[in-house]
Amino acid sequence: MDKLERLMTLTATLLNTTRALTAEELREKIPGYADADASFRRQFERDKDDLREMGLPLVVEDAPGTDPPVAGYRIDRGAYYLDDPGLTADELGALHLAMSLVQLEGGVGVDGLWNLGGVVGAPAAPDAGDVVLGSEPALVTLFSAVAEHRRAAFRYKDREREVDPYRLDYQRGHWYLTGFDHSRADERVYRVDRIDGLVTLGAPGTFTPPGDTTPGARTPAWQLGEGEPMQARVLVDAGHAPWAVQAAGADAVVAEHPDGSVELELAVVDTDAFRGFVLGFLEHAEVLAPPELRADLVAWLGALR
Repeated sequence: MDKLERLMTLTATLLNTTRALTAEELREKIPGYADADASFRRQFERDKDDLREMGLPLVVEDAPGTDPPVAGYRIDRGAYYLDDPGLTADELGALHLAMSLVQLEGGVGVDGLWNLGGVVGAPAAPDAGDVVLGSEPALVTLFSAVAEHRRAAFRYKDREREVDPYRLDYQRGHWYLTGFDHSRADERVYRVDRIDGLVTLGAPGTFTPPGDTTPGARTPAWQLGEGEPMQARVLVDAGHAPWAVQAAGADAVVAEHPDGSVELELAVVDTDAFRGFVLGFLEHAEVLAPPELRADLVAWLGALR
């Protein structure tokens, strides 16, 4: 989870709590904090400073039920919600434009503009160049599952799943859930719009996300889709190695050669996306394994010729 998402989750948690929460309670509820105590304290202090700089009414008081008293935190809802921010017609128009260009399906956001004093004109339908984020029925439930570390149960591809949800990403026009599937004893990626029926959640704090798989991390295109992943190995020349490592992640590097070239190991589900990644380097990348992926690339290039 990047800092912006962590601050958003922290704000929502402090705003909706019925009592002051200690730093340790927030550490358990908010994904993205460091495991080491000293690192967590530094992160948390910076986050509190950021909230105050943004003008959020952060209240510090004794947390209920602590003896000796321990500092707790919450956001004063009465001070947070403004009755009338006094927006001008031009300012409301700017908000209307932003809502029209980037929006969730279903018109989410219009009610908020009415609460601020109405919209300027009727909300326009998105144009071809606008950004529309798909809205799925399960999204709200899954966002809660990720934020509160709740195990999620749902039906997917005619099988019942129990998943520890790590993150939600919006990529290539779809929402994706990444988590640990207990039925397969491995991490999996699910397209949210293909979840069948309702999602039910377990108790908060059911699991602890791994430190190297945090919410909000971008999933490479070649890892998205259905089916079991294939382990591919790609050799990239020295001149293109830095870009390849940046795109695939440092963890993908399995060998560094004296001439500066690198070997990457990638978990491939979408072979078309993988082919596009490799061809982006032209003659400066070579698929070493497995044989079927190498043959697929050769056959594709042969068909073009």
